[in-house]
Formats: sequence, C-alpha cells, structure tokens
Amino acid sequence: MSRCLISKAEVQNFIERCMTAVGTQSHHARSLAEVLVEGDHRGHYSHGLNRMDMYVKDVKTGICAKDGEPEIEKESAATALVDGKNLLGPVVGNFCMNLAIKKAKEVGIGWVVAHGSNHYGIAGYYSMQALKENMIGMSFTNTSPLVVPTRGKECTLGTNPISVAAPAKDGDSFVLDMATSAVALGKVELHERRGDDIPEGWGCDAQGKLSTDPKRVLTGGGLVPIGGSEATGGYKGYGLGMMVEVFCGILAGAHYSKHVRTWKVTDRVANLGQCFVAINPENFAPGFCDRMSDLLSIHRGLDPAEPDVPVLAAGDPERTNMENCEKMGGIPYHLKVVNYMNECAKGIGVSPLLPCDNVLSN
Repeated sequence: MSRCLISKAEVQNFIERCMTAVGTQSHHARSLAEVLVEGDHRGHYSHGLNRMDMYVKDVKTGICAKDGEPEIEKESAATALVDGKNLLGPVVGNFCMNLAIKKAKEVGIGWVVAHGSNHYGIAGYYSMQALKENMIGMSFTNTSPLVVPTRGKECTLGTNPISVAAPAKDGDSFVLDMATSAVALGKVELHERRGDDIPEGWGCDAQGKLSTDPKRVLTGGGLVPIGGSEATGGYKGYGLGMMVEVFCGILAGAHYSKHVRTWKVTDRVANLGQCFVAINPENFAPGFCDRMSDLLSIHRGLDPAEPDVPVLAAGDPERTNMENCEKMGGIPYHLKVVNYMNECAKGIGVSPLLPCDNVLSN
C-alpha cells in the first residue's frame, strides 16, 4: 500500500485548522492535534490522524462541547474530582494530568479523576507528561463496551487502557501503554477488510466462543480480554479491565460498563471516566532513576531467544518508530488515510489540504 511522508508540523496544523473550522477553541484544537500527532509519531496509527474525523463529527454535531474549561468539583492536598464539561478528551486529560503533577510536587502524589470526558487519544501521552518532572505517571480511561468478560457473551467492558511511565537516567524511561483487551478493535476490522482469519484468542462470537472469523467477532461477538480464554488466563485481563473501570467510571461517577454509549454511535454524550496519577520518587527511597536504568539494562541485555530479535522494554518499539520518523523527516501515512481526511477537510471548507506528493516506495 502506498505511503506518503508528511512533517509533524503539517499534520498538526491541518488537524488544528479542521477542528477550528467546526468551532473548536484554538487552544483546545492544539491540545487535540498534539495528542493525535504524538500517537502517529509513536506508531499508534489507530489513535492518530486516522481518528480526526470522529472528533470533527463530535464537535460539529454538538455531542461534544466546544466552549468552556474543565472544573475542579472537589479536592484535597493529593486528590481531585474534575468535571470535564463534556469537552474534548485531550483538553480534560491535560487539565487533570497537570493538576496531578502539581499536587505530586507539593505532597508527593496526585490522584485526579474526571467524569464528563471524551475519547482522549493514547493513554501514554498523559503518563509521559510526568516524566518531564522526573516523576512516575499513570493514566487510565474507560471506553465503549467492546470486550466480552470471561464466561460471558455480552460486551460489558471497554478496551480500558493502562499506561504507566517511569523515568530512568539520561532521559531513558519505561513507558507501558496497553489495552486490557487482547487486541485493538481496529486490528480485527483490518483482517475483516482483507478477508483474513484472525488468530485465536483475539475475539469471540455471539455465543461467547473463541472465533477466528473476524465477521463473527464484529457482528454480535466481541473482543476478549488479555489472555484470551479462561484456560489461558483471560480472567486476568478481565480483572485488569474491571480495575480500570473502578479507577475511572466508578470512582469519578461517570458512565461505566454497558452504560457507556456504543462505539461510534454518537446519539448521546460519552461521559467517560478517566484517572490520572503522578508520583514523586523523591518522597521514597533515594536512587530511583539509577535502579530504573539498571532494571531496563538487565532486560535489554538478555541473550535473546532469536539472535536478531532483541529483548525490549515497554516504550522501546515506540522510541524506534520515532527515531525512524526523524531519519525520514516526517511521519509515513497510508495514502488512503490522507485522501480520506482531505475529503473530510474539503467538506468543512478547510484549505490547504495535507500534501500527498512525497510518496515513499514500498
């Protein structure tokens, strides 16, 4: 499939212009664009430019608010409950993570939860903000129900991601950013478009039985938790998904479980629950970054099972992807995605469009 190279600045500017064209405040548009571009830059294309039309539609139809700012409803020295005011997820996420970091600077930890939020892009974007302050960051969100719990037949949990970022020496870090489902929905959709079977352990049919047919998973079935079936530990992924729901929907008083609106059906507000945590290692044992670097070195230095496939730590694949982007001078996008987003932009009167002239040879 043909790909074209586009600079981060061009993509950022394009998303900002599309969002302001439908009435988004310029600083809110910037917040969204930064998260989406970072997702692509890190190689998580399912959460980048590819999703822009969803945000445009949400603001254009008024199902997502464009005016106002998040508000603190309740707080203590280390905690806060935030009303996201149904604003764009990244606007709520940045407000909450900044607040968590501020509290961690003052008392060692900040734990902030929000209700009234929306889809916020990659969870890792928020946990990584703590790294700039040499702190541990955590970020969680609930999502539309797409996952069938162990022994069940109905989707009652979202892909409910977990992200934990921890600083090491010399700018190095551990960055975990993972869904609690075995796989992202987009991967199943991609296999279905190609006419390919999916690996066993990705999803189940309407009867709750594991299936390798993507159509069965997408029509009446659902994703399964990390671990797959009960026999291979799927109940652990199910438990992690529910843990995220405890931190998000339940703790924040947002919608939760099957009460969250169906994915891509925007007939009512999302009211997602989200959780943001910052921890200052200085309040604990000295030498945190030294030990963190050692922990990373232990694992990266292991003798690999396959000589050409090194052992990695969480965040390493993304770091490699970013380095490749820097070498190429931009982010490679599939032409189909670029053309689709350009059509979306034309429909709302945005010009100039994304450039498609720098085509990469396969």
